[in-house]
Amino acid sequence: MPAVESSSTLDRVLVLEMVRVTEAAAIAASKWVGRGDNDAADDAAVEAMRTELNKLPMDGTVVIGEGERDEAPMLYIGEKVGSAQGSGPKIDIALDPLEGTTLTATAGPNALAVLAIAESGCLLNAPDTYMQKIAIGPGYDEGTIDLNRSPADNVRALAQAKGVEPSEIIACVLDRPRHQQIIDELRGLGCGITLIPDGDVAGVIATADPDTGIDIYMGSGGAPEGVLAAAALRCVGGQIQGKLLFRNDDEVARARRWGIDDLDRVYSIQDLAKGDCIFAATGVTDGSLLKGVHRRKGCFTTESIVMRASSGTVRRVATEHYKLGSLRSL
Repeated sequence: MPAVESSSTLDRVLVLEMVRVTEAAAIAASKWVGRGDNDAADDAAVEAMRTELNKLPMDGTVVIGEGERDEAPMLYIGEKVGSAQGSGPKIDIALDPLEGTTLTATAGPNALAVLAIAESGCLLNAPDTYMQKIAIGPGYDEGTIDLNRSPADNVRALAQAKGVEPSEIIACVLDRPRHQQIIDELRGLGCGITLIPDGDVAGVIATADPDTGIDIYMGSGGAPEGVLAAAALRCVGGQIQGKLLFRNDDEVARARRWGIDDLDRVYSIQDLAKGDCIFAATGVTDGSLLKGVHRRKGCFTTESIVMRASSGTVRRVATEHYKLGSLRSL
């Protein structure tokens, strides 16, 4: 993993402040776990995250958010957040206040509140389209994976790099009809496949956690989630590549509005998230990456993870929240 220079700009926005932001979103969303209302869960997380971001002494710009301004009333792409507009450090923010709205509504695993920050200009302004992705964890030579290869060839290359047979590789794939060809190809090699119903940020990050047993992530999911996952992998030395997928002319026009002209470009991890990055996530529901929000008499408990590229550190933060006045309103 190449050295990443520490950013004095990010030093002024404390790492733990990012955790407080994702904790607030996760706690707000947790009220709606298992209640079947995707929109209410998402709205609660968005409102809480926006409120906390606006307390921070920064000149922040949302580059990955809930959509464009005419489609999203809060935390839209281009929205300014922070209490020091025009005077504080300029920060780009990629966020998903509730990654896994359906998971939350159905009490499924791996719902997260997610946030990544970097200096201005360091995060790709990805349009709200699909992205074809492939990702692996740290410890492999650059070029081990290549989005232009077939799924089977990528698994063979990874297996060779790992020193195992292809049948010993475990792949993570979103459980979608569009991925049936990938699934059939991998099963033809004898691979194990972990199918996830939603939450591909957690799926990508799982490749960097040996405890999950997942070696590789592949398939298509949201482009904004690709940027968030890239920021996380930048902190631990993993690899990810992505290519934007467009379903119609409106999505092409949206990409061009954000300055994307090469519609066939394969983005490297450095294209998606460069420089010093901070990534934070808090569990909403229990999952392989983090425990969810749990309620005890008089408090909530949360589990979070926060990573930084320049230090190469991954911190797990377990928090008990006893501020009853704010909890009663959730």
